[in-house]
Parts: sequence; structure tokens; C-alpha cells
Amino acid sequence: MSGPMRNPGKPYSRHRSGGGTGGLLQLQATCDLPVPDLPPGREWSQPEEQMWEELWTGPQANQWDDSFIPVVAMFVTHCSNILGGRASAWMAQEARHLSDRLGLTPQGMVALGWELPPQQQAPASVTPLRGA
Repeated sequence: MSGPMRNPGKPYSRHRSGGGTGGLLQLQATCDLPVPDLPPGREWSQPEEQMWEELWTGPQANQWDDSFIPVVAMFVTHCSNILGGRASAWMAQEARHLSDRLGLTPQGMVALGWELPPQQQAPASVTPLRGA
């Protein structure tokens, strides 16, 4: 008879292995590895270059190697098209799938067995919008 499947997103699940984090790999707060060059073949805008830099210095980039370069480039391209109002529904869907596979969403991080490190400082204060 088989028992419950391991679920890394539920640390209090009956089936656990490892320490108190439920077996999740705690990522470093930033990635200090060199940021790879954007792939050639097209002109990259300044916002796309900035997104590229932010992605490759973020916590998830510690788990990426050079084989992720084209995937991250596709994600940047799709996000740029979505935010620029030039995307179709399939582009938005592909961006969503890529964000999960890259561990950029909470659902993707759980699926990959990752968790962010605890915050070192208090979260920023929230200023309500006018009329809200």
C-alpha cells in the first residue's frame, strides 16, 4: 500500500523528508554570478535589458545555468510584448508557463522545490491609492 505523495509546498504534510523547511531548497537572496549577454539576433530595448539584468541577479538565477539563456530570453520577449500591448493570447499563456518553469511564481517555486530566504528587513509601507 502506498502512502501520501510528498508535497514540498506543505511543510506540515504527513509525508516529509529533511529538515523543518519541508525539503525545500532555500535560495540565496541574490545571484552574484556574472550576468550572461543577451542572445544575438535582434535589438533589445533598454527595458528588456533591465529585465534581463534583474532576472539574472535574482534568487532563482542561482539555480540556472547557461542552458537557461534562451528560455529567459523568450520570457523577456513575451513579457515585453505583453506589457507593450502587442501580445496575443498564446504569448501570454507561454509567458505564464515560462514563469512557472523558471521558478518566478509561487506555484513554480513550489513545483521546483525552492523557497525564498526570509526577509532581512521589514516590508515597505503601503500607501493607499487616492479614492480607494
